[in-house]
Amino acid sequence: MSVQTAAPRSAVRVPERVGWRGWAALAVLMLPVLLVSVDATVLHFALPQIALHLEPTAVQQLWMIDVYPLVLAAFLVTAGTLGDRYGRRRLLLIGATGFVVVSVLAAFAPTAEWLIAARAAMGVFGAVLMPSTMSLIRSIFTDRDQRRLAIAIWAAAFSAGAALGPIVGGMLLEHFSWGSVFLLAVPVLVPLLVFAPIIVPESRDPNPGRIDPVSILLSIATMVLVVYAIKQIAVDGPTLGWIALGAAGLGCGALFVRRQLRVEAPMFDVRLFAVGSFTGALLVNLLSVIAFVGFEYFIAQHLQLVLGLSPMQAGLALVPGLVAMIIASLVVVPIARRLAPRMLIPAALSVSIVGYILMSFVSHNAALALVVAASVLLGVGIGMAETVSNELVLSSAPAAKAGAASAISETAYEIGAVLGTTILGGILTAMYRSNLVVPDGVPDASAVAARETLAGAMHVADQVGGQVGAALHAAAAAAFDAGVAVTSLIGAGFVLAAAVVAATTLGRGRSVDTDRL
Repeated sequence: MSVQTAAPRSAVRVPERVGWRGWAALAVLMLPVLLVSVDATVLHFALPQIALHLEPTAVQQLWMIDVYPLVLAAFLVTAGTLGDRYGRRRLLLIGATGFVVVSVLAAFAPTAEWLIAARAAMGVFGAVLMPSTMSLIRSIFTDRDQRRLAIAIWAAAFSAGAALGPIVGGMLLEHFSWGSVFLLAVPVLVPLLVFAPIIVPESRDPNPGRIDPVSILLSIATMVLVVYAIKQIAVDGPTLGWIALGAAGLGCGALFVRRQLRVEAPMFDVRLFAVGSFTGALLVNLLSVIAFVGFEYFIAQHLQLVLGLSPMQAGLALVPGLVAMIIASLVVVPIARRLAPRMLIPAALSVSIVGYILMSFVSHNAALALVVAASVLLGVGIGMAETVSNELVLSSAPAAKAGAASAISETAYEIGAVLGTTILGGILTAMYRSNLVVPDGVPDASAVAARETLAGAMHVADQVGGQVGAALHAAAAAAFDAGVAVTSLIGAGFVLAAAVVAATTLGRGRSVDTDRL
């Protein structure tokens, strides 16, 4: 409904629609989004080569993936709040500069420990980098229809990066060492450093309040302790020590919430969690990301190590699914204007559930088309759901707090990434080890390496050769795919939970748009 000109200006504020400069700023903001999505996809595809060259243990291999989102999640809320106070564009430029430098250090890591440390440092600068993109979109696009399209383009760029990652990464991995995948940060972020000060407008909270070091420490402690405890429980089982660590993290979280409710200018307005559209959308993001990242973790290894595809071939096999995700995130924009989120998101996620069920039938004898079809269905459902849920998170928060709200949204994503690798990856690793039967004739030392990781088993099989090597190759493939079948069903369960959350928490109508208040 259009706003009548006779209405008092104090009653309704009409958001201003942006012109070409706003869309040019969006194009610049897509660069870090592309980088982060490319980096995540490339790392999964580079993992087999990293495992062969650096010889990490199974725990170190998980840490190479997990430490980045763990550290990033720990610092996101702090970085988002600092952006609200000191300027979101300024934080964007600081994060980009640091990310480039640390990526170069990661590219030349001589040991597994070095690479894990570099990935941790990338997490710090990524935490500074990522909330700024979403919060700047929130401040640039005040018209909700334009903002919904901008967020769809943001989501499409993320998917495009994931699609581009396997192709570019595959080319790099076939011609250069695994370290080359980290050097992608240089050509992607240098243009950002050049054009962002010219095109992207600065924005900040006009009434930011003071910096609260106690709140910052409590938020970091909460994320580190809780996520680390969950990760270790998934690997070692629910020991008393890890449960106590997780409880300590929850205690820090309770103190953080209590402090935010009492201080005059809170670091983050925790009352936002009382808004159904805000909390429900965050949970949808969290649960669906757990499922999707778990899929990315095992599918890259299945394609390369079980089916024997090259990194380039494996990347191309997943392109249809990622293209489907891009198209779905754009197609859902006009649909979201007419269909309530509580109906649209569950309908979209039901498509992803079918894709995961298909993956439960995967094996080394199954056709490659089965994997492609499953990835397409996953991409369609999650692409649509993520676009709608991200827009709900931003629309439910005041524009002045866009940095903190974006940080919370990114935190949900990164926690989901950690839990996806930890829970689904941990279950898959445990099932692989329990199902693997090492054939007679494999030396004891080599048998230990074979039981540690799938990449180690395939490397041992190539070294041993002959009938024994072939038998080990077949046994490792069968053990891994048996784990994939169970893990896929668990992933479907996470997506189903996300659909139920959306149907029960998002309400009957659209969320409140704070720009119109």
